[in-house]
Amino acid sequence: MSCTVVIADDVTGANDIGIMYTKAGHNSVVYNFDKLNQNMEFQDVTIIDTNSRFLSYEDAYKRVYVASKCFDKSQIHQFFNKQCSVFRGNIGAEFDAMLDALEEEFAIVVLGFPDNGRTTLHSIHYVHGVKLEDSQFKSDPVHPMKQSNVVDILQAQTKRKVSAISYEVLDQGVEALQNTIKQMKLKANYVIIDVRNNDDLSIIAKAVIEEKIICGSSALGYYLGLLQQSDTSSEDFSINKNKDGSPKVLCIAGSLTPQTKSQVAYMRKMNYPVIMLDTTKLFIASDRLNEINRILKEYKQAYESNDIVVIHSMNKEEDVQRTKIMAAECNIDNTTVSEIVSRTLSELAKEIGDQFEIDKYIICGGDTSASFCNQVNITGMKVLEEIEAGLPTCQSITEPYYQLVLKSGSFGSEKFIEIAMKVLTKSK
Repeated sequence: MSCTVVIADDVTGANDIGIMYTKAGHNSVVYNFDKLNQNMEFQDVTIIDTNSRFLSYEDAYKRVYVASKCFDKSQIHQFFNKQCSVFRGNIGAEFDAMLDALEEEFAIVVLGFPDNGRTTLHSIHYVHGVKLEDSQFKSDPVHPMKQSNVVDILQAQTKRKVSAISYEVLDQGVEALQNTIKQMKLKANYVIIDVRNNDDLSIIAKAVIEEKIICGSSALGYYLGLLQQSDTSSEDFSINKNKDGSPKVLCIAGSLTPQTKSQVAYMRKMNYPVIMLDTTKLFIASDRLNEINRILKEYKQAYESNDIVVIHSMNKEEDVQRTKIMAAECNIDNTTVSEIVSRTLSELAKEIGDQFEIDKYIICGGDTSASFCNQVNITGMKVLEEIEAGLPTCQSITEPYYQLVLKSGSFGSEKFIEIAMKVLTKSK
């Protein structure tokens, strides 16, 4: 059985931590929670995507509890509860669920991901040097982050005791950190450790390699992976390729983050075909059908002479607000609006894929990625190659063996979509 089991709260996060272990020399596979025990082949790192970030506290707890119970604790070296790198979601419910399922009472929590601008100093979390409460996530439509102290954020969601270890302890070395953790175990259930840079992550990994449960964001996985031996051969991790698949790439983008907006804008600036889904037309059946047909027609016109076509939802603030107002007039709340947009983009991707035999996709946004995977019935993915920090290519484990890049909305450089396209098509 795999040496590490990861329970992740969304599919982009699952791939994110998968690539950390993969580039450290391990085989990593992501499985959909709803397809548990179907076609499961245990690798060095087995990852379960619970798709629970936007569920209720109770439902998120149940999913993580059930997923954790699927494994024999005595056969697993380490469990990792992967969460959003800025603590959005049901953090306390999911951490508690894993501890309860495994009958444990202690976990290390590390939120830092320096390569993507996430750092923690004296328990204050920063995004590219800006306090979390002042960052782009302060206006998150579902989980607005209004404070920066990660101890306080977690403590508000759990009855277990939360404490912290500051970077001054890290500066004293691995042994000092291990001794401090031993002391903390006597008075706390969760201990959040500061992270300033990748050197800190390396020290933490050496200190916690024998801890049963790790919680937090993905970056620590790479350093843990470097310390663990691979149990499976790369020969057991073969890549399947379709003979008749199209060389073309389809990108769909439903994220409203500044990073995804700039990535879509870059593609338009570089004269790639970019088609915008009018989200104000999704709430009346006839309008929605006409909008879908328009986009399919525009895609067909762009397909022949382009390696990639980008389809994105409206992302200008005034258009997003107009969409919400029109939805409210139809008694549709904001969370449901997001679901409708993601589902429409995914249905378009499925229809286009069926018509044009597309098997290479770039999906921008966690919600959109989850909806897409559901739409095309992806039960699991092999995590393959890192493009940029936390952003890998992957391949579905069953036919038609989709080649995929599922991108967290807030990750990636301005040129990421273009770079990912070239990786998928093996062009320069």
